[in-house]
Amino acid sequence: NGQNLDGWKFQLPEGTDPSTVWSVKDGVLRCEGRPIGYLYTEQEFTDFELTLEWRFDPAAGPGNSGVLLRKSGSDRIWPRSIEAQLQHRNAGDFWNIGEVPMRTDPARTRGRNTRRAAPSSEKPVGEWNRYDILVDGPRVELRVNGVLQNAADWCEELAGPICLQSEGAVIEFCDIRLRRIVKR
Repeated sequence: NGQNLDGWKFQLPEGTDPSTVWSVKDGVLRCEGRPIGYLYTEQEFTDFELTLEWRFDPAAGPGNSGVLLRKSGSDRIWPRSIEAQLQHRNAGDFWNIGEVPMRTDPARTRGRNTRRAAPSSEKPVGEWNRYDILVDGPRVELRVNGVLQNAADWCEELAGPICLQSEGAVIEFCDIRLRRIVKR
């Protein structure tokens, strides 16, 4: 909501105060990057359009993070999900965590990773980037700053939380917008 962390839960090492990792100020959700873990929505979603902006703190330098889609199973590092990668210069990659059924381009897939389709469309460190993520039935699409970087079909269709990773880098998120896709 741009003001606090209402609507989110945390998966962090036992004894970690979430406020030392995640905070909200002036409409910006900030992650300090350590310890590793994630925050996730209290609600579960199956079909949706998710748009968010992110940037790495230029003083801390670029790093790694991601958006986990259709999380299922137990809370652990890292939970079964489809990861929309945010690692610097690799935004738009897929990581398949926990053998989620999905079909990606075999020419760009090695093991659990499917590389983005086009050259990096990220802006320089410190500038805001936009991620447009479509999760609609068996289809998942990732657009970075308007460029379709990846698509997958035959994805497992199930409801699950959406997660933002704390993965070692200071990263900020803003203008997070979610629209459910209602099937008739």
